[in-house]
Amino acid sequence: MSFDDAFWAHYEHGLERDRLATWARLEYARTLELLGRFLPPPPARVLDVGGGPGRYAVALIERGYDVALIDPVELHVSQAREAGVPHAVLGDARSLDVGDASADAVLLLGPLYHLIEPGDRARALSEARRAVKPGGVVAVAAISRFASAIDGIGRGLIGDAEFAAMVAADLDSGVHRNPDPSGRPEWFTTAYFHEPDELRREVAAAGFTDVDVLAVEGIAAAVPHADPTSAAVLDVIRRLEREPALLGSTAHLLAVGRTG
Repeated sequence: MSFDDAFWAHYEHGLERDRLATWARLEYARTLELLGRFLPPPPARVLDVGGGPGRYAVALIERGYDVALIDPVELHVSQAREAGVPHAVLGDARSLDVGDASADAVLLLGPLYHLIEPGDRARALSEARRAVKPGGVVAVAAISRFASAIDGIGRGLIGDAEFAAMVAADLDSGVHRNPDPSGRPEWFTTAYFHEPDELRREVAAAGFTDVDVLAVEGIAAAVPHADPTSAAVLDVIRRLEREPALLGSTAHLLAVGRTG
């Protein structure tokens, strides 16, 4: 599978550069928190696959990590270099131009979104497994199957017939398609939305062990612009991050696995 036209058009808007610093600040804060909990200590070698404009890579470099970024979008690679990621190159998660066991940790914080075919997701996870050293870590982000439903209700969009039809398709199949990608880029682009147990199975099937799946924003995903600096909000999210009854009630999931 190659990425469709909607994928390229979405990222050519350049919206990804500032997303994590604006309306997705909670996603950013919580993802960094979880990475800080699970990654090996610096100066470990981290491969940031699908790292976009480099916001996570820059944060990890500032913490002392040795980070290399790979992304299929030329604009993202350019923005990552400008942001201070010296090792940023074009590449595809399904075929990494890196050596076996060459990284202490691999981040897949975006690729599984855009690989709607199970075989493509399996290849990306297999490549991550190949690249990680024994005893290393993989961190895999996914969009929750219920993300568009939560977002649509929270932002009052569910009354729009096109949005409601998109949500229904997301819930039925997990395959998300924006009916108007050029006019409504904020409705995202072609993507796959995971159920929590499905994500766990896919990561484990690639050969990772002790797979842990956690909610990133948790129930705060239902609150537009939830304050990522609120100690009370963050405490509740942490307390519920593994709660089976609520695990899918988030915008993003993070699966963490280890190599033997």
